[in-house]
Amino acid sequence: MADVKKIATRESYGNALVELGKAHDNVVVLDADLAGATKTSIFMKEFPERHIDCGIAESNMMGIAAGLSTCGKVPFASSFAMFAAGRAFEQVRNSIGYPHLNVKIGATHAGISVGEDGATHQCNEDIALMRTIPGMVVINPADDVEARAAVKAAYEHQGPVYMRFGRLAIPVINDEATYKFELGKGITLREGKDVTIIATGLCVGESLEAAEILSKEGIDAEVINIHTIKPLDEALVVASAKKTGKVVTVEEHSVIGGLGSAVCDVLSEQAPTKTMKIGVNDTFGESGPAVELIKKYGLDKESIAKKVAAFVK
Repeated sequence: MADVKKIATRESYGNALVELGKAHDNVVVLDADLAGATKTSIFMKEFPERHIDCGIAESNMMGIAAGLSTCGKVPFASSFAMFAAGRAFEQVRNSIGYPHLNVKIGATHAGISVGEDGATHQCNEDIALMRTIPGMVVINPADDVEARAAVKAAYEHQGPVYMRFGRLAIPVINDEATYKFELGKGITLREGKDVTIIATGLCVGESLEAAEILSKEGIDAEVINIHTIKPLDEALVVASAKKTGKVVTVEEHSVIGGLGSAVCDVLSEQAPTKTMKIGVNDTFGESGPAVELIKKYGLDKESIAKKVAAFVK
């Protein structure tokens, strides 16, 4: 994919905020001393009067965002996933989730692809944490096109939304001219009959390429992009599972509590299916180049193809 355009979804987030800011004057953006890294600096340059740097005080930032939302503003509270979902969990739960306030959380630098920042900053638990909050929408876009569409959809949705973005520049796999984002609706990217691969985030592109590798081995894989993990597109998951009889989930997140768990919850109730979860296996990350880490933790196309082939056979 060397010739394919690559962009980090955190950058997509910054660009989308500017577009939203131009269209809606009730959009305000909050950051916790990380505007350069989360790319909210793009919004800050355009609308300095609507950007609030809360300092290194993520929990306070969530409280400020909650307050602003009660005054007719639509706040986008931004920080690294480790801090937005982890450090500020109590405030997100009690000040945003419990009163069901219209706050959008932009969490960048999620997963092991944070790279050299290491285990303390590689949040592989955020989807699990946010899924447990009643009424919280959880979105994990696959590329630039989807990320920008997700930010717009988050604004249009009434209620709390958690959006997960990455640090690493990844290939653009969607065609902007034909792409349509629907909250809570998965997208079948490739039809297949032997196995269903359900992926989210940067693993969607890798899973599509893994399916091409598998096709050369005579395995016809269906690939589904689940950008909204909560609410999950249960109908699509169940229909595909019944069609292929085998399901593999792929995510740059712990195999505990993330996409895989959400899919297994649905299948165990509605269509018991042999399932394998590919993700971070109950371990912390480590410092290293993002691409190397993705390979080491088995989330690259070759590793995915190898695991799926063994699972099918």
